[in-house]
Amino acid sequence: MRKNKRGLLVVLSGPSGSGKDTVLGELKEEFDDLEVSVSLTTRRKRAWEHEGTHYYFVARAQFEEKIAAGEILEYTQYNGNYYGTPKSAIDAWLARGKTVILKIEVEGAANIRAIYPECVTVFLLPPSLEVLAQRLFRRESEDAAEIARRMDIARRELAHAADYDYIVLNDQLDYAVSDFRAIIRAERQRVCRRRHMIEEVLNSAS
Repeated sequence: MRKNKRGLLVVLSGPSGSGKDTVLGELKEEFDDLEVSVSLTTRRKRAWEHEGTHYYFVARAQFEEKIAAGEILEYTQYNGNYYGTPKSAIDAWLARGKTVILKIEVEGAANIRAIYPECVTVFLLPPSLEVLAQRLFRRESEDAAEIARRMDIARRELAHAADYDYIVLNDQLDYAVSDFRAIIRAERQRVCRRRHMIEEVLNSAS
């Protein structure tokens, strides 16, 4: 029996420091048909980040050229920097039945939902603002003023968490990964994504 004819598009959002990259790294180890779209950004690369793994880091002028050329599916500005989703690979992965995860900001998530209304949205929630601030300090990649700005942005993002289909609490990593895994597996079984399997069973009679 064939796999889903159309893939599953999952949008993941959450404040900076909520653990999105860590959770996605764990999920990629478990699903061999999962693709994580790597966004473009104009912000400075942190010491621990790798080009093409966490982001594609480009100059502002280059990002704007890609917008003009229609190469960006959606984009937004966050803390003074551009973030955007490259367009070319998303539809190709979905057509091949892949599960595609977009790690994007709240504004970008709203844009994606308008383009792909069938997408599933997940918000990764920190256990508290105090814990979130501690995680940002531990990264040692931003000064106190930058962390204060990120905390202000986090409060605004958290106000939109209820707009998402699911909320995953990242208090303990294993539990957060398990919850996210369950969402993916359940969403893959929805009738809208498995309807073709009914026809295949009915047509299998000799």
